[in-house]
Amino acid sequence: MDARLNPLDNPVAAKFLKHLIAANTAIHNSALPTATQELVKIRASQINGCGFCTDMHTKDAAHAGETPLRLNLVAVWREATVFTDAERAALELTEQGTRIADAAGGVPDDVWANAAKHYDEEQLAALVALIALINAFNRVNVIIQQPAGDYQPGQFG
Repeated sequence: MDARLNPLDNPVAAKFLKHLIAANTAIHNSALPTATQELVKIRASQINGCGFCTDMHTKDAAHAGETPLRLNLVAVWREATVFTDAERAALELTEQGTRIADAAGGVPDDVWANAAKHYDEEQLAALVALIALINAFNRVNVIIQQPAGDYQPGQFG
């Protein structure tokens, strides 16, 4: 299976991805815990059906030391006992922010308040930016049908 287009060989797509990657660097260097960042990327990618991003972020998380148990339970985090209260709040915000079209009023106040109990303002800003960013990456990869399975940790530098 081949992607509909190669975004790295297309001048417009490559320039766009360059900016997304720069945004990712700013988030990566924030005070939001790295493990939380990967969990957010995985959960949004699962919801959006982005095989490429799910493959990438589960492999990156495992490479960074995340346990197979936690990776296997991200999709069912509500029933799992292996996530901290802060991670659970981030995962709930991720789901609400990713499924924003399903909620007439947007992200509920109680979801935001729960996240705000666990993260300071800088971390919340990083979390919001990360949710928006991974959704953008997901949409690019789903639209072009980027195949999954061959990603190697660190492949993109």
